[in-house]
Amino acid sequence: MNFFLDSADIREIRDLADSGLISGVTTNPSLITKSGQEIKKVIAEICSIVEGPISAEVTATTYPEMMQEAAVLTQISEQVTIKVPLTFDGLKACKTLSDQGTMVNVTLCFSATQALLAARAGAAFISPFLGRLDDISMDGLQLIRDIRLIYDNYPEIETAILAASVRHPYHVLEVAKIGADVVTLPGKTFRQLYNHPLTDQGLEAFLKDWKTTGQTIL
Repeated sequence: MNFFLDSADIREIRDLADSGLISGVTTNPSLITKSGQEIKKVIAEICSIVEGPISAEVTATTYPEMMQEAAVLTQISEQVTIKVPLTFDGLKACKTLSDQGTMVNVTLCFSATQALLAARAGAAFISPFLGRLDDISMDGLQLIRDIRLIYDNYPEIETAILAASVRHPYHVLEVAKIGADVVTLPGKTFRQLYNHPLTDQGLEAFLKDWKTTGQTIL
């Protein structure tokens, strides 16, 4: 499973990308707004840091306007993946852009039937929002299971399941067990994946013992 960073914070992206563990980045209008920078500048800078797909979301709600915005965003870099909402116009834009060879990330997916339509439209990625379903007392992980089952029934489907709206490491563990292709997560959650109190305690004990030897490796 690949890890994407859900962020438009250049400093955070640069820091975590240095690990070599980040395969792409997803952004949205809210994250761009939070960054305080102009969208084209932010996306271009992210593309210069991370080699993989960089999702840039349209803000238009009609097919013609989505296509106009996509034309601008795709000029930034070949890495740009156009992110469209899972609406009828979004699916139309996905089909057209996919036919033109542009990668598309269909976002705000909350049902398996929506995911099936996105695959039919040629989406490179489908982004089911499991955390937001959990927020309203629905089972977000079940959505990932349903999509995985349906996609596996049809070998011709190449759409990658990009688990989004991830709240905590348990979500990451479970979507990996289900078989999601990608998980996108904020920097805070990514860091929680490798932090563990027993690791810290063990390291502290090792270093304490080593110090008593008076040795150095260098």
